[in-house]
Amino acid sequence: MAGPLAHLKVLDLSRILAGPWASQVFADFGAEVIKIERPGRGDDTRHWGPPYLKDEHGEDTAEAAYYLSANRGKKSVTVDITREEGQALIKQLAEHCDILLENYKVGGLKKYGLDYESLRAVNPGIIYCSITGFGQTGPYKNRAGYDAMIQGMGGLMSITGVPEGEPGAGPQKVGVAVADLMTGMYAVSAVLAAVIHRQQTGAGQYIDLALLDTQVAWLANQAQNYLTSGKSPVRQGTGHPNIVPYQAVPAKDGYFMLAVGNDDQFKRFCHIAGLDQLAEQPAYATNAARVLAREQLVPLIEEATRRQEAAWWLEKLSDAHVPCGPINDLDQVFADPQVQARGMVLEQPHPQAGAVKTVRNPVIFSETALEYEQAPPVLGEHTEEILREWLGRSEAEIAEFKRENIV
Repeated sequence: MAGPLAHLKVLDLSRILAGPWASQVFADFGAEVIKIERPGRGDDTRHWGPPYLKDEHGEDTAEAAYYLSANRGKKSVTVDITREEGQALIKQLAEHCDILLENYKVGGLKKYGLDYESLRAVNPGIIYCSITGFGQTGPYKNRAGYDAMIQGMGGLMSITGVPEGEPGAGPQKVGVAVADLMTGMYAVSAVLAAVIHRQQTGAGQYIDLALLDTQVAWLANQAQNYLTSGKSPVRQGTGHPNIVPYQAVPAKDGYFMLAVGNDDQFKRFCHIAGLDQLAEQPAYATNAARVLAREQLVPLIEEATRRQEAAWWLEKLSDAHVPCGPINDLDQVFADPQVQARGMVLEQPHPQAGAVKTVRNPVIFSETALEYEQAPPVLGEHTEEILREWLGRSEAEIAEFKRENIV
């Protein structure tokens, strides 16, 4: 396989999104990823539709779009881990793997003998990453955690949405499961750090990763604003707490995003907008002043931007190197010439649909180019292959496992 991680093998016991997102990155980077699923049902997200992938006759397959978004590049193996025989198969697979990902409840795999201590006994070098809602310690450790509730508990919904007192105000969830996705990305970086540590010492280790911890951590400047000032940030719509003007502004025919990042850019914006006098006033000349004068300044800017259509503003501002952009729907995103030029949409062969489209990994390596050879697998697509090639099981043994519903 191509990719910088082609030497690594990953055993993925996770489902839904945070864990599968991490393992998809590993697969994209070339690692061999074995996705363990429940016989007959598989990952819950296979059924989180519609929409479902259509077959060549235009009929729904069993593959939900949600599942397709996070499982490219993996091999699906169905194993019943509640059975002793299934547990034995997982332990044997773990002997061959560098990394294990799981997102069961705290202690959920211990009763099956598949916890870190049990698997470290058969593979001392294994890097075992557990993803839970609240971590392995603390008063909430036994609670289930889902992205939407974590966005609320972790403060994100308090700073996302329309400002209080304006029409439509109230808590808003981000449009994708960002707490899950960021936890998945932290898992990737943590595991790779552990891989480097193992290269230096020969020792594997256990990684405890929580959605709530992750959400709190990536509040970033908003968290630091609070820790520095003692004041809780509030919802500001599309506005930025530390930069002005940096928000969606109205044009004659809709909205566009204006992202002025420094004082020189503000001067150039004001010149194009016919507001040169504002750039010279001490109340608006610096970003610090503009943040304090936000309520007075933004209406003046919006009055000016309403005079022209969005396309006019985007052309004039871009020519003047003032950061700005359209507010696209997904039809416009995937029609954008830059997105197309970067090849952001992959099309891969699929056994049921003929072909399936997914969004490529955004990373481009100069020396270890990525090759996307495996579409999101159908349930159990690789069970026989892995049992035969990794574990040396005979056709008769595999047939017996199937008769007993172990795989």
